[in-house]
Amino acid sequence: MSKTFRPWDVDQAWLLPASIHDFLPAGHVAHFVRDTVREGLDLSALLASYDEERGYPPYHPAMMTALLLYAYSQGVYSSRRIARACEERVDFMAVTGLNQPDFRTISDFRKRHLDALKGLFTQILELCQAAGLVKLGHVALDGTKIKANASKHKAMSYGRMKTAEQKLAAEVADWMKQAEATDKTEDREKGPDRRGDETPEWVANKAQRLAKIREAKAALEAQAKAAARRKDGDDDPDAPPGVPADKAQRNFTDSESRIMKTNDGFIQGYNGQAAVDAEHQIIVACDLSNQGPDSPQMLGIVDQIEANTGKRPEQLSADAGYCSEDNLEGLEQRKIDAFVATGRQKHGTAAPDAGSAKPGTRRVAMAQKLADQGHTSPYRLRKQTVEPVFGQVKQARGFRQFLLRGLAKVKAEWVLICTVHNLLKLATAGMEAA
Repeated sequence: MSKTFRPWDVDQAWLLPASIHDFLPAGHVAHFVRDTVREGLDLSALLASYDEERGYPPYHPAMMTALLLYAYSQGVYSSRRIARACEERVDFMAVTGLNQPDFRTISDFRKRHLDALKGLFTQILELCQAAGLVKLGHVALDGTKIKANASKHKAMSYGRMKTAEQKLAAEVADWMKQAEATDKTEDREKGPDRRGDETPEWVANKAQRLAKIREAKAALEAQAKAAARRKDGDDDPDAPPGVPADKAQRNFTDSESRIMKTNDGFIQGYNGQAAVDAEHQIIVACDLSNQGPDSPQMLGIVDQIEANTGKRPEQLSADAGYCSEDNLEGLEQRKIDAFVATGRQKHGTAAPDAGSAKPGTRRVAMAQKLADQGHTSPYRLRKQTVEPVFGQVKQARGFRQFLLRGLAKVKAEWVLICTVHNLLKLATAGMEAA
């Protein structure tokens, strides 16, 4: 007797329509994301922009929002990859209800509603608070450098711009003469049908590059005039006020991104900030800047914690990049028990020293505080609280480069990344409770 197999008939039509709830197991995160958007979020700010009655009905904004949040939770960020997943992946079909928006629709929706999507961070955070996931007993703050949607090789320093502008201007002027002579020769050879004023492509490309260099050079000069002395050190003390230093750079692809130093070398990128609650690694505040140093971001993030949650954290830890007299004073004024490293900690020591700080300063007092508490200091919670969050974002979900360009758009994209992190933490907590 031959073996009996289960039937495999790909041409068999379904007699009854399937339910999307049966596409995936009951506890799947796709169901959680979809239902949270449908039932737990206020999308009135997003819906308010749809005030035109005419035209073909668009995809439901709630469905598009759920699609974006779920795609980000699965490490799928490209609009083309999201559109393909809507056609090929059952979990995406369970979120969209079998809708299949094309990549352009997804891309345009994301760009059009960036501000409204940014506002979902506080709503998800409120849900995390209601679920008991946020205690604010100890919050750890840190920053991470993430690549911009631009190559560092497309950046040029102000000093190089001045040299390149002169060289290219001379080349373009010389080639324009060549082009004019070529046009006259071709007119004689090919007759009057040609206009005679066409610019050869090889000239136009050089001219376009010269125009870009001049535009970037003018932008750097305008920035220098607006702030005669920039705090991040781009101004040259020997240069006249309002004149950029030769080392000041501008990227031709994303002009608001900056060259930043990381453990793996230099990148063209942005500096993403996150304050993380130690209880369940919920991000309670986030921001992003195009400044390399972390220190200027601290007090703004601390105030955002209170704005987002309604109260201040009892304790806050941060690495040496945030240590400054102004920050330590600001934390004192806010009555937050701070644990901020004052320098790099040497291997085998209980706490970092204060380096060359003057006696009697808050920096020295902080160094003594960390040394007195030794290995029992709450500062030990910093690394195990905030750094795993960046690992989950970059490694587990593969977010290592922004899709959008420009500081305002990239800020909103970073908030969306942090929103999805909290949403997944909320989903995990719900599954554990069930």
